[in-house]
Amino acid sequence: METTDAFIGLTCVDCGETFDAETGTHRCPDCGGILDPDYDYDAIDLSRRDLESRPFETMWRYAELLPFARDSAVTMDEGATPLVECPALAEEMGVGRVLFKDEGRNPTGTFKDRGQTVAVTAAAQHGATDVALASAGNAGQAAAAYAARAGLASHVFLPARAGFTNKAMVNVHGGDMTVVEGRIGDAGAAYADAMETEDWYSVKTFVTPYRHEGKKTMFYEIAEQLDWDVPDAVVYPTGGGVGLVGMHKAAKEFRDLGLTDDLPAMYAAQSTGCAPIVEAWDEGEDAHEAWETPDTICGGIEIPDPGASPMILDALRESDGGAVATSDEDILDSAVAVAQKEGLEMGATAAAAASGAWELAQRGEFDDDDTVVLLNTGAGNKDDDVLRSHLMGMGV
Repeated sequence: METTDAFIGLTCVDCGETFDAETGTHRCPDCGGILDPDYDYDAIDLSRRDLESRPFETMWRYAELLPFARDSAVTMDEGATPLVECPALAEEMGVGRVLFKDEGRNPTGTFKDRGQTVAVTAAAQHGATDVALASAGNAGQAAAAYAARAGLASHVFLPARAGFTNKAMVNVHGGDMTVVEGRIGDAGAAYADAMETEDWYSVKTFVTPYRHEGKKTMFYEIAEQLDWDVPDAVVYPTGGGVGLVGMHKAAKEFRDLGLTDDLPAMYAAQSTGCAPIVEAWDEGEDAHEAWETPDTICGGIEIPDPGASPMILDALRESDGGAVATSDEDILDSAVAVAQKEGLEMGATAAAAASGAWELAQRGEFDDDDTVVLLNTGAGNKDDDVLRSHLMGMGV
């Protein structure tokens, strides 16, 4: 494999065993735990000046802290998304600044591209011919796109409720799509059945070690865009929690390398219709209990049984953050409010971050001089039908 100099392999977050990246491809072969890319940080010589001298045009500018070099990556120049000032929202929330990290500007319209560029690069370097995953929608579209870029076949299992755009674009990218009646768990079961007989390379969340590794670059960019000042809070719409786990890892890396001074408080935002992380947080648990009856319009965060919940909860505790759940109505209202007050288009699922931030502000969680970053994980036009239907239901 063509790896970067400091990348030394994969470490199991459960049993601590380490594996060479050539042979360790997915879950820990010893205990089934999640594998996390590991680096010799002493070998990384990276300064603020080094980064500032590079064009701000792709997440691969942080290659020293990624497993693969840019010239070997399956990439469409994802990342380098804007961090947009939102003065009207800051005034309403009673904080110093609100900033909107707009991941909707990525090639397929969501932050999923950051994870799939690294995961599909790993697949290509391992000699895969086919990649596969179950997805609520956006990750499936991204996987099909990056597989096409790499010349690989893709097999995407989606629940029937996945959005039309996702289904259409999986087809457009040439993916083999299986639409399963029910919800994400049903799609996951169909995917698991297929994987028992097919020799496909999984790019499923926290099965491949590389999706959270790509998403950590969101924090690198935020820190640099804020002139190396760490935001007081990052509010993230949380389903599987891949981006939250990745950003927390990135914040620790930048701090330990001396590029920043502190960690941002990470907040997981969920819907009250499916909030296993919030429930576990409120009860002081180290892991979640599966949500028995998920019921939310926010399909991207309707993950009733997030397998990485211990990592998510650790990130919340280590960063002195928290978790918050708001109703679907409040979430959709927030997407509309962001569009009407700031002109920014927020995906319906992503708007859990805005709704959650408003709720946290009302609870007094933020100080009046805090800088709060909202992660807009997907473009508004991914869910335009949902947002329009919400407006029509309000008589607008």
